Amino acid sequence: MIINLKHFKKSIKIIALCGVIVSSASSCATAPPKNVNNLCKIFEEQDDWFDAAHDAEKKWGVPIHVPMSMMYQESSFKEDAQPPMEYFLGFIPTGRASSAYGYSQAKTMTWADYIRESGNSGADRDEFDDAIDFMGWFIYKTQKINGVSKWDAYAQYLNYHEGWGGYKNKSYNKKKWLIKVARKVKNRSDMYAKQLKGCRADLEDNGWFFGLF
Repeated sequence: MIINLKHFKKSIKIIALCGVIVSSASSCATAPPKNVNNLCKIFEEQDDWFDAAHDAEKKWGVPIHVPMSMMYQESSFKEDAQPPMEYFLGFIPTGRASSAYGYSQAKTMTWADYIRESGNSGADRDEFDDAIDFMGWFIYKTQKINGVSKWDAYAQYLNYHEGWGGYKNKSYNKKKWLIKVARKVKNRSDMYAKQLKGCRADLEDNGWFFGLF
């Protein structure tokens, strides 16, 4: 029998966290980490997140603290995050501002591009391992297209928000609020990087079991 190791690992972790699901209608959602200001605590609480972030790092050459700081800014680590509903006359729903969804707030078309180019068929925006891989792909492409260092959280976030064309045209210069947000992302990235230095060895040691698969 052929086993899909990625799904096997994910199933084992879901069982450990949720227990045996008796009712077919029941489910186990992943709650946001309790301490979002400490990357070590985030990975201690969600140990499979470190494995996924480490995989993305190896695959795309992207330092873990950069996509994690961007992801926090985009969704606060909420798996089903999406833009608020907009209303006409204050009470008639007209839809959401964009198709952004999930941990990475990836838009539908960009997500489709990622699946096509990465070959990660079946990827879901509300799955952390897929979302962090998507962000690794985007950061990697930003470096290729606009020459922005994968370590530059400030400029990487501006690309992520404005798109590669928007960044080239410096559309962010007309958005002072966005410049402030990008600086916040940089500061969080710097903080996460320092924190990760102090706990990375332990996180890698703790992941030895699933590293066997």
